[in-house]
Amino acid sequence: MGCDPGRTSDAHYPVTILPSPQQLRYLVTLAETRHFGRAALTCAVTQSTLSAGLLALERQLDAPILDRTAGRHVVFTPLGLELVERARTALAALEAVSEAAAAAREPLTGPLRFGVIPTIGPFLLPRLMPALRAAFPRLRIYLREDTTARLVDRLAANRLDLMLLALPCDCGGADALSVARDRFVVALPPDHPLAREEQIPVSALASERLLLLEDGHCLRDQALSVCGLLAGDRGDQDSFAATSLHTLVQMVASGLGVTLLPRLAVAAGIAEGSGVVLRPLAAAGAWRTLGLAWRPNAPRGADYRALAGQLTDVCTDLLA
Repeated sequence: MGCDPGRTSDAHYPVTILPSPQQLRYLVTLAETRHFGRAALTCAVTQSTLSAGLLALERQLDAPILDRTAGRHVVFTPLGLELVERARTALAALEAVSEAAAAAREPLTGPLRFGVIPTIGPFLLPRLMPALRAAFPRLRIYLREDTTARLVDRLAANRLDLMLLALPCDCGGADALSVARDRFVVALPPDHPLAREEQIPVSALASERLLLLEDGHCLRDQALSVCGLLAGDRGDQDSFAATSLHTLVQMVASGLGVTLLPRLAVAAGIAEGSGVVLRPLAAAGAWRTLGLAWRPNAPRGADYRALAGQLTDVCTDLLA
């Protein structure tokens, strides 16, 4: 028996009224902003339209999504929180349909939401972005700089398409591809005894005050790992943690200690004019790996791999 498109119900197979993509978008955006006004602004609708859409969704599902007794605060019911996560998954699947068609029709075109960590972005992007614009002129890249953990969360929530970060990391199951090896360099005060050495063995750093970035930066953990240290071994040294690599360089220049810098930052001139002395670090595995990561089975996976090739070329020139 054929399917009658005009039939909307059946005695044996009742039709389920599905939420609209717009309703799901209202739901997810409200969960992210926790404010009706900001959610409406993000969705480019009036607050009354957004509220009406969510109320209609509750009626369709015959279930409470929001706790209406919470007054002016946005509080989701336990079911509401579950529906938010399911809505994110559903929206990602719907967007993947359009992305797959667009990628097949015109590879490496259109918008790309690109996340990058702060210990890579300022030093690589000035060279990478012009190269990408020249190679892929119809690709529109929207940049987001943040810590690894926050970028991973945004990727999982479908608020990013691609991440440039240091591997290995806990990427939440994302597909990852290595693009370059970025060696560590020791930065020393100009009058430091080790400044006379051509290269610094990692054992020589055991007795030094090692300056690091604050918690949340993956470079901190990578530097500790290279030196064979744990965060708990550092006593009160973490009171000297910095918020950026530029700050670390100034702390070294002031004689507060030594630090490890990625070769990428050194090649970009981070230490120029500071007076600090730079020496290679002699240690097995004394590098971090730069890589791209994206959601598993992403429709534009082939595009991301093509971008990885371009990124490798730029890194090779910078790190030579």
